[in-house]
Amino acid sequence: MEFIYPRQSETSGTAPSGYQIPQHAPYPPKTAGLGGTPTVHTDIPITVIFLLLFIAGAVAHMTIFQVNMRRGHKFIMSGMMFGFCMARITTCVMRIVWATRPRHVPIAIAAQIMVAAGVVLLFVVNLIFAQRIIRAAHPNSGWHPFFTHSFTAIYVLIVIALIMVITANVQSFYTLNSNTKRIDRDIILFGGTFYTVVSFLPFPLVIGGLVIPRKTRIEKFGSGRFRTKIAVLLTAAFLLCLGAAFRVGTNFKTPRPRNHPPAYYSKACFYVFDLTVEVLVIFLYVVVRVDRRFHVPDGSKGPGDYSGKNVSDEKEEFERTASGPTIMSEEEVFDDAPQHHSADSPNGEGRV
Repeated sequence: MEFIYPRQSETSGTAPSGYQIPQHAPYPPKTAGLGGTPTVHTDIPITVIFLLLFIAGAVAHMTIFQVNMRRGHKFIMSGMMFGFCMARITTCVMRIVWATRPRHVPIAIAAQIMVAAGVVLLFVVNLIFAQRIIRAAHPNSGWHPFFTHSFTAIYVLIVIALIMVITANVQSFYTLNSNTKRIDRDIILFGGTFYTVVSFLPFPLVIGGLVIPRKTRIEKFGSGRFRTKIAVLLTAAFLLCLGAAFRVGTNFKTPRPRNHPPAYYSKACFYVFDLTVEVLVIFLYVVVRVDRRFHVPDGSKGPGDYSGKNVSDEKEEFERTASGPTIMSEEEVFDDAPQHHSADSPNGEGRV
């Protein structure tokens, strides 16, 4: 949830009717925000449900991470999703505390910061998955230094934008200067727009990688069908982009007074477009076992590494030792030919 102050022209320099400006900072917001101020009877029961869901997600992802590490199967993204769940657990706790102390502005600030900060981890996870799909479909282009450095630049910009948004949000509670509030609003809108673009990036990256003619065969990695990897990633990207687009779209609307919030700032919209979409992504990644589907050999540095041509084939070793049913191989339409050949098999062809 983001409290965004209106521009001076939008308020004509006056406070809403019945609103008294406090004599000291931090100052409570004068305009409505997504979800509004939480209440004990409405928000606490709902937030407790989400709290339990994020706890379950954290346990699931950390369990997967620890089990894989003991098998020598490193998948850092499971740890990142555990970190996201922990951030959302803190968010839910802060929102419950805020509901019991609705006039405590510092608690409102902390709750707002936690809502804005956590989701960037999921954006980064999706970009990593998209990068792996591109490198598998176009090894030479995907491993080109320009492409690699571009992703690094995006990650740096994500961190910088997060710092800017948090600073602007906090500062907006500690100033009454209209020009400063205008600048804070512009920074928050820029950050929201940037994150929406980042959440959408997997679509042009993956679709472009499929449309552009390939010069080599797809370097299969992880377990399962290549098309399933794409479907899982784009589904998660759609959910996260939906939430990000809704948040920034409503923030661009003309701010409304706190006592007359618009319908798109309702509590239902907050829980659906902020927390529900994130819960769906977290459990989607647990159910489809992205730790298997998107795993690549450790030390991959260039073309051929994903398919195991240049490194030891640890992927097959993991699949032999991992519990659970084996996911079927890819169909021919997605370049599902065997990846290796063996001299022991007839005609020099072997099966993986």
